[in-house]
Amino acid sequence: MSTPDTPAPAEPEGPKGHGDHEDRTKPGGEPPLKRALGPKLLILFVIGDILGTGIYATTGDVAGKVGGALWLPFAIGFAVALLTAASYVELVGKYPKAAGAALYTQKAFKVPFLTFVVAFMVMCSGLSSASAAARAFSGDYLGEFTDAVPPTLIAILFILALAAVNLRGVAESVKANVALTLVEVSGLAVILAIGAWAVFSGEGEPSRLTQIETGGTGYALLTGVLGATALGFFAFVGFEDSVNMAEETKNPARNFPRAIFIGVGVTGTIYVLVALVSSLLVDSETLSGSSGPLLEVVKAGGVDFPPKLFALIALFAVTNSALINIMMASRLCYGMANERILPPTMGKVLSGRRTPWVGIAFVSALAIGLVSTGEIEGLGDTTSFLLLCVFAVVNIAVLVLRRDPVDHHHFRTPTALPVLGALTSLILASPLADRGSDVYVRAGILLLTGIGLWVLNRVVMTAREKSGADAS
Repeated sequence: MSTPDTPAPAEPEGPKGHGDHEDRTKPGGEPPLKRALGPKLLILFVIGDILGTGIYATTGDVAGKVGGALWLPFAIGFAVALLTAASYVELVGKYPKAAGAALYTQKAFKVPFLTFVVAFMVMCSGLSSASAAARAFSGDYLGEFTDAVPPTLIAILFILALAAVNLRGVAESVKANVALTLVEVSGLAVILAIGAWAVFSGEGEPSRLTQIETGGTGYALLTGVLGATALGFFAFVGFEDSVNMAEETKNPARNFPRAIFIGVGVTGTIYVLVALVSSLLVDSETLSGSSGPLLEVVKAGGVDFPPKLFALIALFAVTNSALINIMMASRLCYGMANERILPPTMGKVLSGRRTPWVGIAFVSALAIGLVSTGEIEGLGDTTSFLLLCVFAVVNIAVLVLRRDPVDHHHFRTPTALPVLGALTSLILASPLADRGSDVYVRAGILLLTGIGLWVLNRVVMTAREKSGADAS
């Protein structure tokens, strides 16, 4: 998930807006980040950010909501993701800084509390995503190796293990991300290969692909499809993270449009194809009853591919997603503490390891609480709900910021796209999407926790300022 740090002063741009002046020093004597990412690595980074828990874990739950036409929610989610991606592309080209949704919100509305709420929602979406990954890890994929430990206990131990790795220190590198991406893609490539074999050999049940089973017609049909789409949208989250690499990308105004659109396009196409294969080979009831739905596809495909090997790939994919989300959330917590948005205690660093131990402990405790409150469907839907709210704000922000021209060339999305992006995001975040009340309760508690910390910090800071004024 994104880590909206406080935006740094803008770097000087060249006459064509290339922004590659990495030898220039920022105000205050701090050197800028090194622009090391070229277009190819950036594309792989975007793809790697999107791939992961969503498609491996929620395919079955989406099937449970919509039936055999499993591909339809993913296709609609693909279109909605492209609308919001276009807004992110315009904004990252216009403001090439590592700050994401929080930066755009602050520039557009200049309301610090709203900026905090957006930043905290992004952080919480990362935690709910990591919790969904923990549930996926403890389910049928791990069940290929052992079922001796209760799933909830495994999920909690999984979060604690991620916290331990995080405390020890995890150095992120794009090349490592590329390697992890290739492993995750290999699992989906297996699914597509099995599907191709099934098509050419006449296996599977094509009639399932047009079956929409939402428990009714008219309004019930609409809300059922919207609910499945909102949940399926969980698989597309991640492209918004890439904007945090803006200050480390060569010529971001030129390279980001291609990278984000290609990244969303590639993953969206893969997801729709995987959904088609899954429904072709396995009925929706079997898929919805499994916490490792793609494993059911491998077993039903009639291809001699070891289920344990695929389960291992899936475990690797969900672990990678969870680790990235926990790490990003803890760094966001640390960054907000340093900017005095959260209590300064949140910014404490472990001596020796130099990791934000209070932030890690805080987000890990929230993640454990989340793991204990729901299964993959509810946690994945919570992630989608939080980010859909953020995406609605970003789509509105891109329209507001048209009043703020910049002196370099950047991508400009057609006005209709952010309008549609805001509307579709709001619709999918609304009760029309037929999500459980637990999703709203969970998201509300998370947000109230953040607001409580924000209020506490304001009280403490005000008291300190008053004390300092009295002392002087």
